[in-house]
Amino acid sequence: MPTNPLLSSTQAPALAAPGGAQAPAAGGLLGKDDFLKLLIGQMQHQDPLNPTDGTEYMGQLTQFSILERLTNLTETASASAANDYDQQAIALIGKTVTYKGADDTELTGVVERVTFSNQGPSLTIGGTDGISPVAVTKVA
Repeated sequence: MPTNPLLSSTQAPALAAPGGAQAPAAGGLLGKDDFLKLLIGQMQHQDPLNPTDGTEYMGQLTQFSILERLTNLTETASASAANDYDQQAIALIGKTVTYKGADDTELTGVVERVTFSNQGPSLTIGGTDGISPVAVTKVA
């Protein structure tokens, strides 16, 4: 029973959890944990009189390895992009910028500091806190 880790949970065969309940799929896509659960379930339920060819398992393990590396690459790229965004916000300190205010008016001021939270960097411009770097339209 070869599995495709990129199939959505509605297309992929469901793995029964203990008690007959279906295992939940997060986000509608199978991840590396789901892939391993499917592989282990496949191995546990195979017919001992008709075992699966070893090359099929090797292919599935290769798919898992590729999935894991792609996941790690995506996480690294996301972290790198977030780091670049943070560095660009820090580079604005001391610069005069024009930004859109809450009422869509253009305001100008000097970036005094950058603060970080779970939502990302926030600028303090001319004494006004909480300005998103995305609101900056011009750097002088």
